[in-house]
Amino acid sequence: QVQLVESGGGLVQAGDSLRLSCAASGRTFSSYSMGWFRQAPGKEREFVAAFTRNGGWTYYADSVKGRFTISRDNAKNTVYLQMNSLKPEDTAVYYCAAEYGTGNLYRAGSYDAWGQGTQVTVSS
Repeated sequence: QVQLVESGGGLVQAGDSLRLSCAASGRTFSSYSMGWFRQAPGKEREFVAAFTRNGGWTYYADSVKGRFTISRDNAKNTVYLQMNSLKPEDTAVYYCAAEYGTGNLYRAGSYDAWGQGTQVTVSS
């Protein structure tokens, strides 16, 4: 099983940028597809972005397309989420997740392991 630890969250103003990191340990990192999800208070956890295990495909929610970029560094066992042009509606706890099978990467239920989350707050 892989263990995931997110970092990089914080309080920023609208229009600012943040880069979230997710460090993985345990099972071979490159054997997982990786995703980022977020959950705002009172809302369900929603898909943000994902990266297939072989690096061939990336997927983004429409709400972040063109502003967020997911990437991974297998040598460092780390996945990143670069967030630019942040908006107040991006405020949420952000979670990274690892998926070992062939599930739908847009669905939270497909993932096998989750980090503890990191808070991102965007003020207007």
